[in-house]
Amino acid sequence: MTFSIVGRCAETGQLGVAISSSSIAVGARCPWLRAGVGAVSSQNITLPALGPLILDELATGRGAQEAVDRVLARNGYSEYRQVAVIDAQGNTAIYSGSRALGIHRALAGEQCVAAGNLLADDIVIDAMVMAFQHSEGSLAARLMRALRAGQEAGSEAGAVHSAALSVVDDLTWPIVDLRVDWAEQDPVGELEKLWTAYQPQLQDYLTRALNPTLAPSYGVPGDE
Repeated sequence: MTFSIVGRCAETGQLGVAISSSSIAVGARCPWLRAGVGAVSSQNITLPALGPLILDELATGRGAQEAVDRVLARNGYSEYRQVAVIDAQGNTAIYSGSRALGIHRALAGEQCVAAGNLLADDIVIDAMVMAFQHSEGSLAARLMRALRAGQEAGSEAGAVHSAALSVVDDLTWPIVDLRVDWAEQDPVGELEKLWTAYQPQLQDYLTRALNPTLAPSYGVPGDE
């Protein structure tokens, strides 16, 4: 019910996830990130707990694949799960259980891993990896291009209705956390609109958080 791209910026160390699904509010359940540790997409018949548990394992210094294997081994129904992981060094791990839904595929690339299920075609995942690897700009922008490439390559077999984009840097909170919880049509397009609106303000929100004395005006009534 989902297709996703999990990636890392080799220059900045940022980690991120872009994801879309036929299910409502995919951003509330599937992407999990921790600055300096890793990023996880826990999908298919989703167990949200897998995300933070895998990040906990990565934080101890375990490798990406070992972290996935250990967490799946102690949680039931692993045959229903699909997981894509990248750690802070760019190492990746993927898992698709034997009962992953429909056409499913996972593929690791350079500083990225993409995964999906109930796909229109397995080339969706290849298109996402290729788009990420051949894109320039910020990590968030590259993740969005990869998600759009997956959409254009066929997306899910049916309509998708939600999408999300999340990126962490070196702070304890995400520097980007945008969600389209439900759209009748083209949630990826709606997410692109959100990113286009948010991107010019991203640094302003960081400045407001870290040094309010330098914070630019919000430009709303009452804000002198």
